[in-house]
Amino acid sequence: MSTLAHTMMTAARSTDSGLVGPGELDRYPYAEASVPGRVASRAWEGADPELGRVGRRAAGSRGRGLHGQLVQQLGQMIVSGDLGADRPLVPEEIGQRFEVSRTVVRESLRVLEAKGLVSARPNVGTRVRPVSDWNLLDPDIIEWRAFGPQRDDQRRELSELRWTIEPLAARLAAGHGREDIHQRLSDMVEIMGHALGQGDALTFSRADAEFHSLLIQIAGNRMLDHLSGIVSAALQVSGGPVTGCDRPNEASLAQHARIVDAVVAGDGTAAEGAMRQLLTVHPEVERVVPAPREH
Repeated sequence: MSTLAHTMMTAARSTDSGLVGPGELDRYPYAEASVPGRVASRAWEGADPELGRVGRRAAGSRGRGLHGQLVQQLGQMIVSGDLGADRPLVPEEIGQRFEVSRTVVRESLRVLEAKGLVSARPNVGTRVRPVSDWNLLDPDIIEWRAFGPQRDDQRRELSELRWTIEPLAARLAAGHGREDIHQRLSDMVEIMGHALGQGDALTFSRADAEFHSLLIQIAGNRMLDHLSGIVSAALQVSGGPVTGCDRPNEASLAQHARIVDAVVAGDGTAAEGAMRQLLTVHPEVERVVPAPREH
């Protein structure tokens, strides 16, 4: 086993058992604090009771500070429809509900505005924007949609997008890349193989995400490279397999190895074909992306 493979697998095993697995959404189940004299705002009466006080860190928290946690919670509530355009987002009410400062609320709303989820206008206040205005390629929004009512649409759309992006990236990668990058791709396949043998789904997932990200990066197309975060998000969301990459198995491992062989050999056609095979390992993808018609 290479040094890189050993390092990644050791790091994965040493992870705190309380940490969520890849793609598991942090729900931050904070207990609602009892504050004498405080009356909950009516605007938040319908909010998920799990989304309580931000100030307490859940065991599954990925280390976000108050600002990041509030962005996560408000983002989930907007994407799930718990917060709609008919409900203005009043900073004072948000601060009271989640027991955070005005500064934390203000910065969180700015992040959500940058993602296209909300807009702030004079004399109107901050309101949720329609889905057509959301930055649907934002990794956070991809994750939130994957765990909300739109989960089926999100997974279908991700599958279709990956089907478009990754075979092209594999073809282009076959004409680019250095020996050290080729070695790193091989290392990722080695890591996945060892992880598969040990039933280590976490390490397999991490190496898989790194593999696909590297492949897009060496394609030599900056616009494709900009989309690498989407592929990583697609690999990390859970809720049932959509591609062969979602579950560690021998078939997907073999296809990864074939992709590397084709890239190293500079065979773009073979690399593209191997990637398409990888993305159709699971039958659900065949329903999303039908096989070419026979003429």
